[in-house]
Amino acid sequence: MKWRKAPEALVQTFKDAVPEAPRVERRTMFGYPCAFIAGNMFGGIYQDTVVVRLSEARRTAAIQRDGARPFEPMPGRPMREYVVVPSAAAEDTATLRRWLAEALDYAATLPPKAKGKPRKAGAKAPPKNGKLAARAKRAKPAKKAAAAKARLRLSASARTGRASAGRRSKQRG
Repeated sequence: MKWRKAPEALVQTFKDAVPEAPRVERRTMFGYPCAFIAGNMFGGIYQDTVVVRLSEARRTAAIQRDGARPFEPMPGRPMREYVVVPSAAAEDTATLRRWLAEALDYAATLPPKAKGKPRKAGAKAPPKNGKLAARAKRAKPAKKAAAAKARLRLSASARTGRASAGRRSKQRG
């Protein structure tokens, strides 16, 4: 699947339409502008479309009556609660403002997302479940045990004044 850059006109229309409220936070996700409230995304751009988060009743009406469609970032993988705003509505700032205001109203009713501990740049997220999580749990004690053995070897060699067998062979050769 080829990634498409959002048209600049759509980006500007979206920026102009996002409600100016004290709790609204503007961020980018995957290089596209998005809008959040209490850590919950309520609208954003994905490639050349605008996506909003709506209540179940409003989502159904938007799909049946307004020409919206479920949002699928990957074919067959819909994102719950999100719909793609019809392109005619997305191109008009006033109309898009109404869609985003409705999405903001819904997202404001959701519980706030907890802020996670910031990770170091480039650090991978820890596995959450399954075999990888079990492997990660087992790996930590093994690393600790290896470090403890190394410390014991060093302290033993310091007490006796002798290098360990592995270090002696390297010193001779």
